[in-house]
Parts: sequence; structure tokens; C-alpha cells
Amino acid sequence: MDLRPGYRELAPPPALRGALECLWVRVGLASGPPNTLVLPDACSDLIWQAEAGTFVAGPDTGPAPAVVRPGTVLVGARFLPGAGGPALGVPLSALRDLRVDVTDLLPELDDRLPASLTPEAALRGLTATVVRLTAAAPPDPAVRRAARLLADSGARVETLADELGLSERQLRRRFHAAVGYGPKTLQRVLRFRRFLSRLDAGRAETDLARIALEAGYADQAHLTRECARLAGFPPTALARTRAEAPAEEPVG
Repeated sequence: MDLRPGYRELAPPPALRGALECLWVRVGLASGPPNTLVLPDACSDLIWQAEAGTFVAGPDTGPAPAVVRPGTVLVGARFLPGAGGPALGVPLSALRDLRVDVTDLLPELDDRLPASLTPEAALRGLTATVVRLTAAAPPDPAVRRAARLLADSGARVETLADELGLSERQLRRRFHAAVGYGPKTLQRVLRFRRFLSRLDAGRAETDLARIALEAGYADQAHLTRECARLAGFPPTALARTRAEAPAEEPVG
């Protein structure tokens, strides 16, 4: 395992590709401030931290400060929208914007993923744990399909329930359980992720109006409002922050 300072994503094994976006490893940078900002990504994570233990990061609806001190090692499994709630056995709406010790949710994992593990063993244990959890409680198929539809900038939340053969009330209930919030919020977060992806793809590019339209915003004013809500500062400051961040350790 590469334990150089920084952030790296690993492809999940075939058995988990319908449930996980990625596995990941993060090692605190040797220099610079330990504080970082985690931005909403529509996902939830099961995270092991060396010498601290395992916790769950619920779905965020705004910027979440995080402290990663130099040399600190974290290993995580990032659930796709629609997979985290069933796997963790709790409605994700109860974990929205929270970080919760695993002993409060799945106490048996405290023995399976102790803080004393090596990072390599933690990755193996985390992978095996998620395989077991998702085999017992697979992702909600309707919510996963809805998430794929909403990832398209042309999708409309208003017609989503009809396309899935559900009532709006059923759809909202299943979203709150499996994703942590409703379909409109998921659409907003996925649109924000498209903006961040385009922003990072052209770090020297500062045509925010064009990037906003490509990501699905009505105009730059719409982008500015959403950035303030989801990131805590305007798009110009966000672009500058991400351009200055080390490539191996993204801010989001």
C-alpha cells in the first residue's frame, strides 16, 4: 500500500462495484495546516482511522471541516447514493451531516476493525466488511436508478417518481432512508459535483460562467448561490482554493 502523504482512490472489487464509488486511503500531509474541508458528494463513508478506530461519515449538505494531522492514516469505503443506508442498517437521514462512532451503529465492527490494525489489514478488513454488509442488505435498486438519472444534467426531479413507478411520497421515503435526503437535494449535490469535476479538469480555466452552464446551472448567479450553500464561499474563492491545493489531496 502506498502510504505517502496525500489522498488516493482505489477501485472497488467487482463484488462491490454496485455499492461503492471507491475505496480510499488518506495520509496527513507533513506540512501545511491539518484542517481541510470536505464538500458534499452525495455519498456516505465507512472510515477506519489509525489509533482512533472506525466511524461513519453521513451524507453532507454543506461544508464539513476535518482535521487530518501529519502522518495520520485513514482508510475508507465510499458508498454510492442508495447503498449506504441499507448496508449500515440505519436511515441515512439520521446520519445527515454527522460523524458517528461505529460502536453506536454496528458495535460488532469495533472488534473486526480495531484501531490497532495496520493500514493494509484495515483495507482488507474494511473491504470484507462491506462485502458482508451489502450481501445482506443490497442497495435500493429504485434509488440507485434514480441517482443515475439525476447524474444527467437534463433529468427532471418532477418526473422521477413516474419513471420509477413510485408515488412521490414513496420516493421521498426511500431516498431519505438510502441517501439521507430527498431527490431535489441529491440533484443539487450531483450538479455541484459536476461543477467541481469540470473545475478540477481545467485548473487554469477561470471561465466560471461557461463551466456553470456545462454543469447544469441556469447561470452564474445560480452557481454562486449554490456554492455559498454547499461550499461556504463563492465560486471564485472555491476555484482559487482548489487550484492551490496539492493534486494528490483534493479539498473536497
